[in-house]
Amino acid sequence: MRILLAEDNFVTRKLMVAILSQYGECDVAVDGMEAVDAFLMALEDGKPYDLICLDIMMPVMDGFQALVSIRNLEKERNIAEKQAVKVIVTTALRDEKHAKMAFELGCTLFSGKPIEQEKFEDELRKLNLIK
Repeated sequence: MRILLAEDNFVTRKLMVAILSQYGECDVAVDGMEAVDAFLMALEDGKPYDLICLDIMMPVMDGFQALVSIRNLEKERNIAEKQAVKVIVTTALRDEKHAKMAFELGCTLFSGKPIEQEKFEDELRKLNLIK
């Protein structure tokens, strides 16, 4: 599995990489713009990501803007919804307003922080990304 983690907080990034790297190759972006660039490069290389974990509050471009850009790139390239990258929005903004917006913009799952490993891995299983 190819994974992209977009997270600006060092401690959270370190924890998430430790969890995710058990399941595949994990690339890291520290802001939304870097995440979109990495996503585009992976598409152009013919090695798209299977999963993107996307924080909302990041510098340069926030997670919502990055999510819109990623979904627009998929539309431009006629990537079918079934082949679209799975996006888990990971955020400390765990209220209904932010969750609703994330789903409206195209996220697959919404996960609050702090990340609990067992619960997060259950979410990955629901997406059939791990067994």
